[in-house]
Amino acid sequence: MPDSSTYDDALREIHIAQASTALPGPDYYTVLSWVHQILRPATYVEIGIRHGDSLRAALPDTKCIGIDPEPTLEGTLPPDTRVFAMTSDSFFESYNLAEILDARNFSLAFIDGLHLFEQALLDFIHLERFAARQSIVMIHDSLPLDLTTSDRVRTTHFYSGDVWKLALCLKARRKDLRLTTIRTGPTGLCLISRLDPHSEVLLRNFDELVTEYVSLDFRDYENRGHQMPDTVENSFAAVQSCIASLLQDA
Repeated sequence: MPDSSTYDDALREIHIAQASTALPGPDYYTVLSWVHQILRPATYVEIGIRHGDSLRAALPDTKCIGIDPEPTLEGTLPPDTRVFAMTSDSFFESYNLAEILDARNFSLAFIDGLHLFEQALLDFIHLERFAARQSIVMIHDSLPLDLTTSDRVRTTHFYSGDVWKLALCLKARRKDLRLTTIRTGPTGLCLISRLDPHSEVLLRNFDELVTEYVSLDFRDYENRGHQMPDTVENSFAAVQSCIASLLQDA
């Protein structure tokens, strides 16, 4: 993978402008804040915290866990926060999330780590084991911009990888889940509810799913739009209605 210093700065501005046109309105940091305000989660888990910008969307009384192999934190984090400087795989191999949270289940989780389908799928599998029916998992980068920025090999500043395939996969292979994507910039945010900690479908078929989905690219995304989760606009009212629907009868 090229060093980021080799990426085209002018192209970054083009991609940002294209994303703003495709998904106008507040960006996902704002939407994350809305989700926290609406849910007021007791516990929150974030995979891939980088500078801590998205982690800071959590409310002061939420117990937060951040997981990232190389966090470069800037600013103050929510008061009840623990950061684990390791990969998500290492975290789930080394720790029991329920014990770390001092709760059987997490309330809200956000997957925004390594931007590859198979790792996002594995992160979802790990998290679901500690979910309740009313827990919600959020997946970033579920509405890719174009072929280059959604490639599995990063060559640009603006980059989402092929995480969008996880939303496609879950909708096809886990009919028991509820999924809705918020059309927020730069690349969408998918919310998932009705989680089942006892489900073994994804783990049992992990190798098969990786083989099936890794080979897809942005052209498949364009051709399979009808197979992706439904979307809603990124207004506070729409997000509030979306969450109410996701939690209904959960």
